[in-house]
Amino acid sequence: AAEELKRIREPGVFLVDDVAFIHADHGLALAEEVARRGIRKQYYLETRGDVLLRNREVFRRWRELGLQYLFLGLEAVDAEGLRRYRKRMELDRSFEGLACARSLGLTVAVNLIADPAWDAERFAAVRQWAQSVPEIVHLTVNTPYPGTETWPSEAARCVTRDYRLFDVQHAVLPTRLPLAQFYEELVRTQQVLARKHLGWRALCKTAWHAARLLLHGQTNFVRMLWKFHRVYNARRQLADHQRPVQYELSLPASSQTGRSLYVLPPASSAR
Repeated sequence: AAEELKRIREPGVFLVDDVAFIHADHGLALAEEVARRGIRKQYYLETRGDVLLRNREVFRRWRELGLQYLFLGLEAVDAEGLRRYRKRMELDRSFEGLACARSLGLTVAVNLIADPAWDAERFAAVRQWAQSVPEIVHLTVNTPYPGTETWPSEAARCVTRDYRLFDVQHAVLPTRLPLAQFYEELVRTQQVLARKHLGWRALCKTAWHAARLLLHGQTNFVRMLWKFHRVYNARRQLADHQRPVQYELSLPASSQTGRSLYVLPPASSAR
């Protein structure tokens, strides 16, 4: 892994691991090998708050090596939400993990999961919380996927099994609000989150970043800045539910075994 890192010419590296450094000894061993080779990069990774707290020395070491950005899956800002998403984590520990990331001087992006059971008041509370913290906040929609714990229990409740709608931006489970209103609240919340990082200070940083990219002939970032309403549009999201279904996800088998939690069975089971 260190040899591969050394060959990368780009200054930024995303370490692709859904829960980075969950094994402290592995994270430290890789850090020491990177340090021994004198590799300097700007690292971006994602992890859970409880892993960060348990292995904070590992993350501190990687901070010394160039770790700058951390994607932290809080998922919910209330205890009931954490239970619903089976996070097996106490709310206080979740916020403690966020405080730990701040103490390390990391730029943190937080993900929250919008549940189809939310009402207008719940969306408003999330908007208020997101504006009260300095971190970047992302919002995705609770979506059961084949191969996850929630698929066997939630699949039968899905109002659609259109493969294209399982993108964490559409509601595939029944919504408490009328579906059109749910999307209006979702888009309104996403607008608030986007606007939060387009204040004057953020615009100055964005302008510098955009100019640097344009000098290298890269125009996608600049073009993206004016496309929010084309991408996040409540009417378009609602209309997506009316499209003819080309591919429908199959329901899980009625008798569930441990193997059903795997998209591909482990090698030992396959044999």
